[in-house]
Amino acid sequence: MSREEPEGPEAEAAAGQSPFPAEPGEDEPPGEEPARPCAGPALAPRSSAFFASLDAAVAGLQRRVQGALGRINRGREEAHTELSGVRDGLLLKVSELAEQLEERLFRRYGFHNGMIQERLQALGEVLQRVEEAQAELRGVCCTVEAAYQDLCLQHEA
Repeated sequence: MSREEPEGPEAEAAAGQSPFPAEPGEDEPPGEEPARPCAGPALAPRSSAFFASLDAAVAGLQRRVQGALGRINRGREEAHTELSGVRDGLLLKVSELAEQLEERLFRRYGFHNGMIQERLQALGEVLQRVEEAQAELRGVCCTVEAAYQDLCLQHEA
């Protein structure tokens, strides 16, 4: 908000002009308006009381506004303090939950690693048996080849 020149009745009052119409005086004819601003050095007792009452009302309103602003600012400070507390509590809770999740993941990884290790060991055993079967099959093939060659040689002779 800028604090330049105010507009409206406040500006007129600050400039020495009244935002309210003047009441006709005792010595003025009823129907004519006095020249503005009033050039007289003293105000009539009736208008002086009016402005004193108006000033008191404005001062009262200003105090009420200041009080309301103070309550609003205190409320904002309290809300900020509460929000900070909630944020800190949430951060703590999120950290705890993240740690719990991490622990669960590590347990799950450990469980799966155990299963994988067992299956890899079983696969190693199967591959070992396959190698043995392959070696045995090679031996059988060599024996069949040798028998075939013997048969072929006997048939030629």
